[in-house]
Amino acid sequence: MKEEKDMKELSELKNNSDPGWRVVEEWLLEANKPIRVLESYKKKSEEILYSLQISTRSILGAVAYQTGGIIVDNGWLRFLGSGNASFRRNLVSWNGIDMNQGGKCTRLPGSILVADDVLGGFFAMNGGAFEGKVGDIFYFAPDSLEWESLNKTYPEFLHWSITGNVQLFYEMFRWYGWDNEIKNIGYDQGVLFYPPLWSGDEPVSNRSRNNVSIAEIWDFTVDSNAGRC
Repeated sequence: MKEEKDMKELSELKNNSDPGWRVVEEWLLEANKPIRVLESYKKKSEEILYSLQISTRSILGAVAYQTGGIIVDNGWLRFLGSGNASFRRNLVSWNGIDMNQGGKCTRLPGSILVADDVLGGFFAMNGGAFEGKVGDIFYFAPDSLEWESLNKTYPEFLHWSITGNVQLFYEMFRWYGWDNEIKNIGYDQGVLFYPPLWSGDEPVSNRSRNNVSIAEIWDFTVDSNAGRC
């Protein structure tokens, strides 16, 4: 737990000589799917960076500071940043980081949630919450209700999401016309399926779909199955 006096000043966290954002910009030039980088608001992004206490030299710090979020494949994947009018969650609010409680993540202790998908799958950077390598990304799969290691660090995961074969990863969970349908789903929402994805062998296209808040999906899946983590 960091005391206030031990926290780095904002000037120490903003690395202008070797920012991680330069690397992300190079990746964006290689994108093989639609990518939308949401605008960040300076005051808010500075607050987020200070609360996270990470440098903009890191890829996560750069995303937190430079973006309101990164939207991949028409909104199928959403990377958290400092928030935006169209993406109100941010890395601090969604993780429940409270500076009065030492800056720890309270939504999923021992991790930091960095992204989610429209299915209600969640991506967390391991900080001790899971058995496995610290720093690796774990995925909460909505079809199994299990946290699974992707064997990727955050930079590797972001790079793969921008330039890799996301279609293959999700091929069993995309229905005809999904790309047009999810354009109407907010970045703070997800699709709630019935029957749920973990129930039975019914093709995803035959299940009813309702747009609900991503927080509601979290409560329905992750929180109610906390013993699986």
